[in-house]
Amino acid sequence: MPTSLRSVLLGVGTLVLLLAGPNPAAAQGYFDQYALEDILSTRAEHLDNLPDVYYEYVVLDDLSGNHVVARNRLYQRIGDGDSELGRGRAQLLELLNRQTVENTPLGDTLVAPTQYGLDFRAYSPFPRYYPSAHTLDKVFIIHKEVQAFAAYEYGELMRWGIVNTGDPDSSRATPSGRFNFNWKEKKRVSTLSPPGEEWKMRWVFNFHAARGIHIHQYSMPTGGPTSHGCVRLVDADAKWVYDWAEPWETTRGHMGPSTMRGTLLDPGTMVLVFGEEPKGTPEPFVYKKRYPVLKRVELPNDPYSVPPGTAQQKLWDDQRRTSR
Repeated sequence: MPTSLRSVLLGVGTLVLLLAGPNPAAAQGYFDQYALEDILSTRAEHLDNLPDVYYEYVVLDDLSGNHVVARNRLYQRIGDGDSELGRGRAQLLELLNRQTVENTPLGDTLVAPTQYGLDFRAYSPFPRYYPSAHTLDKVFIIHKEVQAFAAYEYGELMRWGIVNTGDPDSSRATPSGRFNFNWKEKKRVSTLSPPGEEWKMRWVFNFHAARGIHIHQYSMPTGGPTSHGCVRLVDADAKWVYDWAEPWETTRGHMGPSTMRGTLLDPGTMVLVFGEEPKGTPEPFVYKKRYPVLKRVELPNDPYSVPPGTAQQKLWDDQRRTSR
């Protein structure tokens, strides 16, 4: 962000510098995942009914020097004078900014929407429709630069949410390319767990069988790339995807990792992973002088133009082309 703009935003630059360290997710705090379920489950009758949403800057007032007082002032502002209402609305700010209010330093600036209580898709950086995917029953997209996912059915956005992808500096970056969901498990202990400790994952859905790369629930869906290659989601999102996406079908069934030893009969839901790795914390907004603008994701013209991410995918592509 330009230096001149940092001064105008009363501390946004400080926020960026603070969170650009080796583990930005830890610096940003943790979400109360249960409190987010209401926001993520709100649903409009139809996608076309959603209004366009605009954004504004809100400053965590540092005049008092007291963080509790500053937070209450913020809650009153975004709650139209009702601090309790504002406290609930602040959860949406935390999702959009990838930053908890409690961990925001005094004097720093957050981005707030001008409308609250909408279907979460109204705040999506992904387009509401993906025309090139209108013939595909389901497509799941992971975009590294914005650290977010999108789920489409016949080209219509069904859900989106925030993620952590793999840390590129740890040689465990989440691979880019085109994949398919394969096996899934409700609960799993990570094979990368340190001695004497169990990293428990829930709602696990694998999309790279050879490397063991999955999406799953985790406690830190904030900041930038920080995982060991897998993709971390908010608990409610991980469960939703677990129920929504289709696993592969093999001669051994279509559930757990044991199906890897079977013969593939039908691939699962298509998964596209693309976008440049963000340097540190992702910046979901363009910080203009008067107001912020949500960055929009540009999707591939053809989902099949995304290069296959595995040898298995190349083989399945060959079979698909010969069957036409």
